Amino acid sequence: MIVAIDAGNSRIKWGVNDGNAWLDSGVLATADVAWLSEAADEWPANARVAICNVAGPEVAESISSLLAPRHATISFLRARVAACGVRNTYERPEQLGADRWAALIGARGMLAGACLVVCAGTATTIDLLDATGVFRGGLILPGFDLMRTALAHNTAQLPLAEGVFRAEPRNTLDAIFSGCLQAQLGAVERMFAGIAAEPDARCLLTGGGAGSLAAHLKVPCQLVDNLILNGLARFAASP
Repeated sequence: MIVAIDAGNSRIKWGVNDGNAWLDSGVLATADVAWLSEAADEWPANARVAICNVAGPEVAESISSLLAPRHATISFLRARVAACGVRNTYERPEQLGADRWAALIGARGMLAGACLVVCAGTATTIDLLDATGVFRGGLILPGFDLMRTALAHNTAQLPLAEGVFRAEPRNTLDAIFSGCLQAQLGAVERMFAGIAAEPDARCLLTGGGAGSLAAHLKVPCQLVDNLILNGLARFAASP
């Protein structure tokens, strides 16, 4: 039995996997990490716990302290040169974010062909994985909401826009909303061009902002709710 925990900047997602399927799952705000202990009370005591944390050392320490009395086998995923059929070509492999590494491992478990792995959260990451399992590099940019917040906080007359997406916006709220979304879409589509000619190339999207991107992308794409958790479970089950 495996418990996978994805601790992001905004949310913590968790799931219990028996090796074939997710038996239980949940989500809470990262600021409410202490509440994870209530969920942990229901997890199998002998489960292996695999954690992906990009929320900082304080969150990592909190999770470790909460789980230590209940689970003897706790491990934090860290990127390395190779794992689970994925080869990491980052200039310094260990500096690749654990969330990106987990998502790449999850993607490789789903697809045998080339894919673009997009995690749309507080930040948006866009990573190329070729058909042989080589991670060829990727982008990090502010997420959709972070882009809108930056405009509101750093300009005198632009609000936090609650507009709608339009191809040709004709008011300020829609212009901000559409501009931030187009920036995300453009980055994804430009990166996908690097593998577009490969057989069955696909874009995998995960994270809170994935649905908004999928609705407007002009490349083959698929929404995956638990891509990072899938990667964690796959890694934890590997020899």
